[in-house]
Amino acid sequence: MMFERVICLAVGYCFGLFQTGYIYGRTQNIDIRNYGSGNSGTTNAAGHGKESGRLVFLGDFFKAIIAVELMEILFSGNQSPALLGLYAGFGVVLGHNFPFYLKFKGGKGIASMAGIMAAFDIRVALVCLVIFVAAVAITRYVSLGSILVVITFFIGCVYFGSRGDYRIAAGDLRELYIVVFVLMAMAIWRHRSNIGRLMHGTENKLWGNKK
Repeated sequence: MMFERVICLAVGYCFGLFQTGYIYGRTQNIDIRNYGSGNSGTTNAAGHGKESGRLVFLGDFFKAIIAVELMEILFSGNQSPALLGLYAGFGVVLGHNFPFYLKFKGGKGIASMAGIMAAFDIRVALVCLVIFVAAVAITRYVSLGSILVVITFFIGCVYFGSRGDYRIAAGDLRELYIVVFVLMAMAIWRHRSNIGRLMHGTENKLWGNKK
């Protein structure tokens, strides 16, 4: 199954290379990475207007859903199609965060993570959505909501995986947990500067001024 995993990662990476924020910025004659947080993700795009934020989110969200679902369908005869779909999602995040043609400078992968969640387990995705909305509504910190979401996704996958809810062979469950853990760790690592600002009370809020 190693070859199938490599295929899923490669296909996912190609989907991830569709840099919605960068492409949208170019239609406005700017490189969005030169503004705000310096990445090409949804939050930074939203700084240029709600419409741009929505467009970038949808593009990054659906490229992950398509990649995950496509690989699950392609390898539906495999004993662990859900795991292979997750590998495709992992590839999308890698392509989104580290696009080779942009000198490996992309986004933070949260919108694509949302797409992975929706495609992999809608139950966990809905819980993550509630936690994200609540965290942002209470604190106004998008970064905090994003970090809580990826942690919740990991916990949810471990819980439902242990119940045997996924189309994954029992012997592949540990691998599932590892992949989801790496996705969580990478998302948190990409937010390391945000974490520093949160700890010092200088993180940007969704609306209003800095604390």
